[in-house]
Amino acid sequence: MPPKRTTADPTSQLDIFADSRDVMLRNDVLDALTRHDAATARTAWHALAGAYPGDADLAPLDVLIRALDAQRNEPLPDHDALAQARHTLTGGVAAAARQALGAAAAEAWLRPKWRQLAARSQALPFVASRADDHAAAVWLRAESWREATVAVQSIESWRRIPAPLGWMAEARCRLGELDDTWPLIAELAWLAPARLEALLQRRTDPLLARLHRQFIDHFDGSGDAADLPWFPAWVLTQSPALAPRLAEAWPSQHSQAERGLRLMVELLGLERQGRHHELVQRRRALRDLHEPLSAAYMATR
Repeated sequence: MPPKRTTADPTSQLDIFADSRDVMLRNDVLDALTRHDAATARTAWHALAGAYPGDADLAPLDVLIRALDAQRNEPLPDHDALAQARHTLTGGVAAAARQALGAAAAEAWLRPKWRQLAARSQALPFVASRADDHAAAVWLRAESWREATVAVQSIESWRRIPAPLGWMAEARCRLGELDDTWPLIAELAWLAPARLEALLQRRTDPLLARLHRQFIDHFDGSGDAADLPWFPAWVLTQSPALAPRLAEAWPSQHSQAERGLRLMVELLGLERQGRHHELVQRRRALRDLHEPLSAAYMATR
């Protein structure tokens, strides 16, 4: 009967090295992928495939290497080409990256691909029916906030169009420019509340996220999407100092929610000036306009 191996047995050490060879070969592929070196990654992949043809990471690693091989720098010819490239990245390539690299590392690995795609799409004009197929949207996906603002500014009348208005609001929030973004947030609330909801769900700024949570918890509205246009006016019940910034919001569709914000700005100004008679009149107007907003305002008085 052969002697029992101990941890000090040299043959056991050999087994350990043998067991770790697949890890070393796999790491060679990953290292080359991290450096975006397609040729070296492919050579390392063949070494891994030759030694361990059943390795579960071979398929996703192959997808990532092919993605590196497919990289191009020339401008995209049209929106269809951009859409196809986007779908490739968000589909098979992203899934392979998560499987081979892990979620956090996958996002970091994909970011340069999104930047490259955004750069290739900069000449494509904005088409409202294909809003996602524009450089600004791709720059946001790449977390290149400053480049996204530049791309939005290239769109004529961007501040009157829901998609680029939302892109600019998000980019500025991500850049830490919430104070300058409040007018855009108000305009987005009135023009495209669903886009504002999506922005708020992404937690682009801690203060904005906190105010949104308080709004959900305490605003006594209808309890559905119809409440969100009132969010900018409600913010002034909690943060009156924001009145000068929110007053800069461009006139929109003259909705009740927009009127509510204008009334709140007037009320806060009248309070500072001590104009009691006019203040009573404007408070009555606010109550007649929207009882939940009036109640939120009076609760702080």
